[in-house]
Amino acid sequence: MGDKAQTHPGAAGRAVAADHPASVRNVVLVGHSGSGKTTLVEALALTAGAVNRAGRVEDGGTVSDYDDIEHRQQRSVQLSLVPVEWDGIKINLLDTPGYADFVGELRAGLRAADAALFVVSASDGVDGSTRMVWEECAAVGMPRAIVITHLEAARADFEEMTRVCAEAFGGDDPDAVLPLYLPLRGPEGPDGHAPVTGLIGLLSQKLFDYSTGERKESEPGEDQLPDMDEARNRLIEGIIAESEDETLMDRYLGGEQVDVKTLIEDLERAVARGTFYPVLAAAPAADGARQGLGTVELLELITGGFPTPFEHPLPGVTTIDGKPRELKACDTSGPLVAEVVKTASDPYVGRVSLVRVFSGTLRPETTVHVSGHGLADRGHEDHDVDEKIGALSMPFGKQQRPVPQAVAGDLVCVAKLGRAETGDTLSAKDDPLLMEPWQMPDPLLPLAIQAHSKADEDKLSQGLARLVAEDPTMRLEQNQDTHQVVLWCLGEAHADVALERLRNRYGVQVDVVPHKVSLRETFAAKAAGRGRHVKQSGGHGQYAICEIEVEPLPGGSGIEFVDKVVGGAVPRQFIPSVEKGVRAQAAKGVAAGYPLVDVRITLLDGKAHSVDSSDAAFQTAGALALREAAAEARIHLLEPVAEVTVLVADDYVGAVMSDLSSRRGRLLGTEQVGSGRTLIRAEVPEFEIGRYAIDLRSLSHGTARFDRAYARHEPMPPQVADRIREQAGDAP
Repeated sequence: MGDKAQTHPGAAGRAVAADHPASVRNVVLVGHSGSGKTTLVEALALTAGAVNRAGRVEDGGTVSDYDDIEHRQQRSVQLSLVPVEWDGIKINLLDTPGYADFVGELRAGLRAADAALFVVSASDGVDGSTRMVWEECAAVGMPRAIVITHLEAARADFEEMTRVCAEAFGGDDPDAVLPLYLPLRGPEGPDGHAPVTGLIGLLSQKLFDYSTGERKESEPGEDQLPDMDEARNRLIEGIIAESEDETLMDRYLGGEQVDVKTLIEDLERAVARGTFYPVLAAAPAADGARQGLGTVELLELITGGFPTPFEHPLPGVTTIDGKPRELKACDTSGPLVAEVVKTASDPYVGRVSLVRVFSGTLRPETTVHVSGHGLADRGHEDHDVDEKIGALSMPFGKQQRPVPQAVAGDLVCVAKLGRAETGDTLSAKDDPLLMEPWQMPDPLLPLAIQAHSKADEDKLSQGLARLVAEDPTMRLEQNQDTHQVVLWCLGEAHADVALERLRNRYGVQVDVVPHKVSLRETFAAKAAGRGRHVKQSGGHGQYAICEIEVEPLPGGSGIEFVDKVVGGAVPRQFIPSVEKGVRAQAAKGVAAGYPLVDVRITLLDGKAHSVDSSDAAFQTAGALALREAAAEARIHLLEPVAEVTVLVADDYVGAVMSDLSSRRGRLLGTEQVGSGRTLIRAEVPEFEIGRYAIDLRSLSHGTARFDRAYARHEPMPPQVADRIREQAGDAP
């Protein structure tokens, strides 16, 4: 890295295919929204010759962010694959959205990749969500490097940003985060800002000038040597500290000159092991330029320092019935095991699945077994089905270009997998296997929707099913209590994209309606009621009278019906009719239209007529008796209470706890989790946390996440209950 000869890039527009895992690098780009990930991907594609000018393929479209929604919103909303070739190595660049609402796309990218490139804006710094992703990568030992962008911004300071990255990402060892190159600034412009025109390689001690739009190598000037020497010595010490040669540090400190080739080899091994995190700088190519600043250096780091798929631990694999299956990592001739990391619908091709092959070789026009298990919490039912796959291809913007096969370690797009959903496993039909699913965030923002018209109603269920199949971070709920269709999302932007896809991709127009919380009703004290249903209108009349007593029961008891009739006042055949009537009325509610729960209803007495009494009459009488009892009693409205856990940076603990208290929450306790994080436990009424996913993000500056679980229903405060009754049109 830094002293290698420039290699020949691949031809623009050619489908890049790999014939061996050793010639593949899978790299995911991570960073906050606006850090420049997509621009960097396009700059790398231009330098590698995959596109003919910045971000453009031969048909004039962009190589990344090509979805119409992304054009309209001016930001990435989905995972994009951009394959390029450099030095005979196929590089699969996985561009991920930086906005928190699309963290599911980021997690899919992390699953598909073997290394991560953290993109940090020199003008914005490192945000809380980026730190959290870094910790996720550290937990699984994923190799990482850092790219600093936006050096053209006013007051952009590469050295200061490198220090910030070392503090944020270095943990106990800030010397594990060091630059490989120093930016070289040109003369100051009229605005007093000196643009970055080149890089000084600390290992090669060469200057790489990009001022002409093409990388040119030369010797650094005398005035540049002092800064370079200081940074170079620190870099060498950092590399040697990670060297497998334990004598190297003593020899270096003793004055021995370490060969640059040895340093580069040790650096590449340390990067691939995930113990050293180099910092680089990059900028897009100017108009008409062929190479963006730092892009050659980045491509050299990826091909030389990032691991091959052989070094990626294989996720857990089992048989369909759950028996563990040991497989050799990245064996091209082994059993087929591949995973759908993303599903999309193309208006011309149909469903297209982005697949990471972990074992075996995937070939077009073959039949595979599609397994989806363990995804019930994402709204996906378990399924096993054999499907014949269509063509295999590599994406170039909106185009799909065919490839003959996909070997273990590679990524590929698969057409015509009509039943496969994101997270599903593809395996041989005669040897079906299942991969352990990756962790997905739980969608916690409810979006209640209804079809706009009868025509939309006919298409709604199919459109929603396809939407959820593509995005496992959405959850579809048909609420039996409120009779609402609820799409659970990660945030407002996530919900907006879902609505737009329903409208434009699936032709379904929906209306968003207020989300209803599942309330209940119960009696606050014992009450009695008499139901009298007597009608005579010629012929057989209707005659039924019953007297009941209602008393509250502990929470979770449901409805208990007791028969205490003596002397046959209510004939035995009509007692079930009374029970049926009171249960039907209880389901409809007795005060504000919410189901009645946790009461014992005792039938005490009644009257019947030998001719006019009937099953229907006693059902009606039972319902009337329950309503009369409710009219004379105090009825509690019960609201669902959720147990909420919030994991938040220590700086925001006070603000989060205060906010939970303002939501009628009861704080249950806190505990320290790792360094700088606190877990807060509380019980909060669900009425108060409908938009908590949005509010918490704002309150904690993106550093917090929360989970919720139903705890119980409990009485609502009288003033809140009165407001609900008024809204229901039943104010006393």
